[in-house]
Amino acid sequence: MADDRSTDLHWLTAAEAARLIRDRQLSSSQLTEACLDRIEAAEPALNAFITVTRKEALAAAAAADQALAHGDDKGPLHGIPIALKDIFALSGVRMTAGSKILAKNIATEDADVVTRLKASGAIILGKLNLHEFAFGATGVNPHYGAARNPWDTSRITGGSSSGSGASVAAGECPVALGTDTGGSIRIPASLCGVVGLKPTYGRVSKRGVTPLSWSLDHIGPLTRTVEDAAVVLQAIAGHDPLDASTSEKPVPDYREHLASGAKDLRVGVPKEYFFNNLDPEVEAAVRSAVQTLADQGARVVEVSLPHIADLPGALMAIQLPEASAYHKAWLAERPDDYGEDVRYRLGLGANYTAIDFVQAQRLREAAVQAWRRDVFSGIDVLATPTTPIQAPTLDQGDLPTTLSLIRFTNPLNLLGLPAISVPCGFTHDGLPIGLQLIGPWFDEATVLRAAFAYEQAHDWRKRRPLVRSERGASV
Repeated sequence: MADDRSTDLHWLTAAEAARLIRDRQLSSSQLTEACLDRIEAAEPALNAFITVTRKEALAAAAAADQALAHGDDKGPLHGIPIALKDIFALSGVRMTAGSKILAKNIATEDADVVTRLKASGAIILGKLNLHEFAFGATGVNPHYGAARNPWDTSRITGGSSSGSGASVAAGECPVALGTDTGGSIRIPASLCGVVGLKPTYGRVSKRGVTPLSWSLDHIGPLTRTVEDAAVVLQAIAGHDPLDASTSEKPVPDYREHLASGAKDLRVGVPKEYFFNNLDPEVEAAVRSAVQTLADQGARVVEVSLPHIADLPGALMAIQLPEASAYHKAWLAERPDDYGEDVRYRLGLGANYTAIDFVQAQRLREAAVQAWRRDVFSGIDVLATPTTPIQAPTLDQGDLPTTLSLIRFTNPLNLLGLPAISVPCGFTHDGLPIGLQLIGPWFDEATVLRAAFAYEQAHDWRKRRPLVRSERGASV
C-alpha cells in the first residue's frame, strides 16, 4: 500500500526543492530539518544510516540560506540535503566502509566528489549503511545490521549501496551518493524503486573513496527522478588532476536535451542473455517499458552483444584479485574481523593467477572494441532489465542471491559504459521493478534523455512506500 503524503517536505525532489528555495518559498534549514526528522522517524525500521551529522547539517543549511540571501547562488543543489554511502571521506566524520576494521576511522579530508557537492551548496546529512567494504549485492551487514527495503522491511534493499537506495526511497533524503563495481548503484535503485545512475568509468573522480576494485569502481547518484540524477552528475563530474583514472573529456550540460523526448532514438533490445531466466513479471514490465518508448517514436531493434556470455567471468577475474590486493594486510592480520561472505570472496581473489588476470584484461579490450563497432554504431541506448528478480527476503542466502542480482549489471562495469536504472513497474507483491538503459561511453546525456522520456510517461516516481515501524505503525 502506498503513502499519499506527497506534500510533505521530505518528499520533495531536489529540483522541486531547489525551485522553492530560490523563490524564497522554502529555506534550506526547513528542508534539512524535515529530512532529519524523517530520518529519526524511519531509521528504527530501515537502518539506512550509520552516522547522522545533524548539527553540521543544520549549520550548513543556515549558511546556505544566508548565502542565498546575499545573492550567492551556487546552483541547482544550493541548500539541498544529500547523504553519502559510508565509503566516501567526509572530513572530521568517521568512514567505516561498513566494516569492523574501519569502525573508528576518521576522515581527515573530503573525497573529491564531496568537495564538489559542498561547492555546489549541497548539505551533507550523514553516512549511509552498505554491504561490508561494498563487496556484496544484498546489503546484509554483520557489523551494522541489514538495511531494509522501505516497500517491505522483511526484504533486502540490494547492495552494496543499500542505505543509499533505502534512504532515497523512504524520503529520508532526495539524493544519495553510491558506488558501483558490479551493480551496486543500479541494484538498490531497482529493488527500492528509485533512479540510479552509473556514469562512464572515468567521468567521476574516485579520490577519497575506499576502493573495492580500482579498474571497475564507478561513482554516481541515487535519486527519485531522472532530472535530479542529471543535476547531481553535473555537480560531481569532471577531471580530477589527482585521480589519473578520470577523463579530461569536457562535461556537457546534462539537462540541455533532457526533455527532447524519445522520437527517433534507436533503442536496442538484446537477442541473448538479458532476457534469459528472469521473473516473468520483470520481463513483462521491461518489455512494456520498451513499448512505451516505441509509442513515443523510438525505433526499437534487436541487437546481438559480442562476448556477452564471457564478460561476467572476466569481471570476476579482475575484481576479485584487485579486492584481495587491497585487503592483503588486513586479511593476514585481522581475518576474523571480516564478515563470512566478504572473507570468502577475498579468499577467492587470491586463487586467480596473473595469467587469468591478463586474459580477462585482453577480453575486456576486445569486448570494448566489438561493442563500439557492432553495438553502438547502430543504436543510441540498450534496454534491459536491471535485475532478473524482485527484492528477496532478508533470510535468503547471500551467494545465490548476489549471483542472481548482479547478472544484468556487472557486464557494464567491465566495459565501463554509462547505465541507469529507472522504475518501470511493480510486482503483484507491490515490489519495484527496474528498467536498465545503457549508452555508449561518455554519452550519459542520451541515457538520461531516454530515461526521462520513459519516466514522464508513467507515474511510478510518484508512488511512496508506507514504511512500517517495528511496532507496526506507519511513519
